[in-house]
Amino acid sequence: MRQISAVLPPEQAWGLWLSRRILAGVMDAFGPPLAGARAERVDGVLPDGRRVVGEWVRAPGVHSTDNAIYFVHGSGYALCSPRTHRRLTSWLSRLTGLPVFAVDYRLAPRHRFPTAAHDVRAGWDWLVGHVPPERVVIAGDSAGGHLTVDLLLQSEAEAAKAAALVLFSPLIDLTLGLARVREALRRDPAIRVSDAARLLALYTRDVDPTHERLALDVAGGPALPPTLIQAGGAEMLLSDARRLAADIHAGGGRCELQVWPDQVHVFQALPRLSPEAAKAMRHAAHFITTSLRASDFDAMAGKAD
Repeated sequence: MRQISAVLPPEQAWGLWLSRRILAGVMDAFGPPLAGARAERVDGVLPDGRRVVGEWVRAPGVHSTDNAIYFVHGSGYALCSPRTHRRLTSWLSRLTGLPVFAVDYRLAPRHRFPTAAHDVRAGWDWLVGHVPPERVVIAGDSAGGHLTVDLLLQSEAEAAKAAALVLFSPLIDLTLGLARVREALRRDPAIRVSDAARLLALYTRDVDPTHERLALDVAGGPALPPTLIQAGGAEMLLSDARRLAADIHAGGGRCELQVWPDQVHVFQALPRLSPEAAKAMRHAAHFITTSLRASDFDAMAGKAD
């Protein structure tokens, strides 16, 4: 992957198209969706006219929508979709017994900042019209981590009422300054920082990197819900994960950071490549179910008061 990403120009239509095809093939080969999982497409409109596109993913036997997971996929705002991430979403559904709603936000370069962030917000507003926010756990990977944290920092979205947050290899520093420091210590086996920067530029080009929706003030914003962060010890975004965990604590939130030695970026999506994926997903599922029980207890205690 490192060599492939170095020679495919994301700025060119053919390079982006081929990158999408190759990445989808890799994820299908090393992380196919679970057998029997169902994906139900959603294409709706909110009362204010915003369009919401995504899919409900349910493992066999999962029907209830009393609780749910809201999933925001990653891959540089330009490459992936709920379809490529069905291993993660169907696995989360099976391990937790919950339906997963994966938002299908519009991709760069056709749709640049802040389109993806607006779509993620629309997906959240649609979901909490069906499931109360305190019964929802938000999950995301890579660039989906940045989009998720951005959602949580919007006070008017009430996303902070979510029961919990689970992030796999989150991207936080869109300048990739943290990743460059990490790359100087250990090269990422999947991608170079310079190639990742070209990909991110498809979404953020001509936008001030200090924009508050890009340079997220986690430490100075509202406290995030209880958070689990998992990152691979071999990836360039390890420093992002560490910075985010520290900022969540500084902002008054609770965060558990798990660093899985020698694992690659979002290794949880590649169980045929990483034997550690199953163990990591069990940890994530336990965190989700425990957080939902705690949220239910707090809600009942609040009613009693």
